[in-house]
Amino acid sequence: MTDHSPLAAADELLAYIPPADLDDAYENSAYIPGAASWLQGLPDRAASFRASQPDAMLNQPYGKSERQRYDLFTPEGGLDVARGLLAIVHGGYWMALSKDDFSYLATGPLARGWAVAMIGYTLAPQARIAEITTEIAAATNAVAKLGNGPLRLVGHSAGGHLVARMMCRDVALSDQAAQRLDRVVSVSGLHDLRPLRRLAKNETWQLDDAEAATESPVMQIPREGIELACIAGADERPEFIRQNALLPIAWQGLGTPAYSRLLAGDHHFSVIDHLANMDSDVCKSVVSSSLEDNILL
Repeated sequence: MTDHSPLAAADELLAYIPPADLDDAYENSAYIPGAASWLQGLPDRAASFRASQPDAMLNQPYGKSERQRYDLFTPEGGLDVARGLLAIVHGGYWMALSKDDFSYLATGPLARGWAVAMIGYTLAPQARIAEITTEIAAATNAVAKLGNGPLRLVGHSAGGHLVARMMCRDVALSDQAAQRLDRVVSVSGLHDLRPLRRLAKNETWQLDDAEAATESPVMQIPREGIELACIAGADERPEFIRQNALLPIAWQGLGTPAYSRLLAGDHHFSVIDHLANMDSDVCKSVVSSSLEDNILL
């Protein structure tokens, strides 16, 4: 019997793409001048920021494993006066980097009066992508207990996938987290994991057909009442630009207020750095009261 499922149709199309070409389609660093220097500079930038935050609460546990920790940064006046809580989830293809590399991204939201939680998680291959999703849900439930005001999530690359998954009905959020969460921003996010089964990196992820489908936000039903913004650099690889547009198109049809935007002159690494600038469109899209007014600038 012929399989006419969407997954089978995607497989049929992917079969025509040489493996090396598909790997190249999801390669970022090789196409970004100075990528190695940017990556190497992350720990120092992040450490310098943390040193400027004497009231930070570092490595707060939300689970039992070593990486199930978050760092909490609060604006002047402390958590009680914060306008809301923003949780940031880092990228690294689910298998590299850590929360400790991206602390500096909190600079912009803090200046806007928001508290910021930097979320860590177990990396592949120690955890499957589905298990990482469960960890991020646990972290979201934990930080939802902190402070007042709205809860918002922003993630970059693989982190964009993870925060988008928090909008999906199949993910177990607490009532408090689900009610408080009102906006998710995926920056250069991966929203359809089915092509990734064919990448050489899948030796680390071990994505199978079922997990690739379940873990693809585009294949899931979103929760109601949560806004979605997908932002990418206009100079990113075509697959990331496609993935950026894909989820808003799918979820708009299901009633989600969902928007996508490309930032001129930005690549996969530079686009997330804008979050550290309180006056940037990225920061405004995350913390503003009106998403539509900022995402469509």
